[in-house]
Amino acid sequence: MTAPSEPEFSGKRVVITGGTQGAGHAVFQKLAAAGAELLTAARSTPPETMPEAAFVRADLSTAAGAETLANAALERMGGVDILVHVLGGSSAPGGGFAASGDDVWQAELDLNLMSAVRLDRLLVPQMIARGKGAIIHTASIQSRLPLYESTTAYAAAKAALVAYSKALSKEVGPKGVRVNVVSPGWIYTSAAEAMVKRIAQSSGSSEEAARQSILDALGGIPIGRPALPEEVADLMVFLASDRASAIHGAEYVIDGGTIPTI
Repeated sequence: MTAPSEPEFSGKRVVITGGTQGAGHAVFQKLAAAGAELLTAARSTPPETMPEAAFVRADLSTAAGAETLANAALERMGGVDILVHVLGGSSAPGGGFAASGDDVWQAELDLNLMSAVRLDRLLVPQMIARGKGAIIHTASIQSRLPLYESTTAYAAAKAALVAYSKALSKEVGPKGVRVNVVSPGWIYTSAAEAMVKRIAQSSGSSEEAARQSILDALGGIPIGRPALPEEVADLMVFLASDRASAIHGAEYVIDGGTIPTI
């Protein structure tokens, strides 16, 4: 009788940023089901279903928060095999470029770029020392199709994240560490709904009109809907797996065909 095989991520130690909600939480759930040992962080209270040992309270938009998560990962798990950076978002006001001051720009860069840079700097060296590891950065199609009404700074930060990821892949790839980028289009999450509400409030329009303005700004979504968090998570989990061991330094777009070119 053939012995049952182990879960795909059994023995893998994984840190996920943004793992308490949206696509990040979908990644967390899928990796948990596949046997991974997990740790994530957030400023807010985690879901009741999340094990206490898998969570640390930290603000990853700060250097201190990154250190808190990295130290917890090393202390609780003894190291990290896979880093999945899903944390991101925008709280910038509507009104175009002139509405965002230096404080808004710094906050967007800290959340969407520096959170990944800082955590990589703290945890990737131990991957290099072992000669193996996998990193996934979550960017956005807004690096190519920015929505100028309210997310210019977010789009710029994500474009910088893509460039940083490519540079990192060239440096650490020969040392056994894979780096890839996932760039989603519109994902139907609570954060996406919050953005719709902000646009509606700033423009004095309805939420339906705000949603349509996003679709119009994106040029439409050919499949007719945003991606679901679980669909984005499936791609990330694959890239984190040994099945993707030859995939490195690449960017994968998951946007329902929103970007009109290959």
